[in-house]
Amino acid sequence: MRGVIVGGALLLSAGGAWGHAFLDRAEPRVGSTVRTAPTQVRVWFTENLEPAFSTLEVWDKEGKRVDAGPAEVSPTSPAMLQVPVKALGPGTYRVKWRVLSVDTHVTEGEFTFHVAP
Repeated sequence: MRGVIVGGALLLSAGGAWGHAFLDRAEPRVGSTVRTAPTQVRVWFTENLEPAFSTLEVWDKEGKRVDAGPAEVSPTSPAMLQVPVKALGPGTYRVKWRVLSVDTHVTEGEFTFHVAP
């Protein structure tokens, strides 16, 4: 029985060693519909990011990029990546991210949000 408890404790402590930066939340929220177009997109991850190797892009339904500048890791929240966007009209937008966590693991993904007419 003691071996099972020790083994379980080792497995639980090993979970923190994986260190991948997974998407935690976003503004606008993943899959949401917003009435007011955002002026920036912000995404939070479960790990701190390496600024030089983390990207965030926003695309419209025609496949054109609508982000208005380079993505930046927040100086006050190193797990948050943000990018300004051009004036967005009604429609669906795809957000693509690729980040490198401070422990050198790369993750990437995408999600959509909608701007209501």
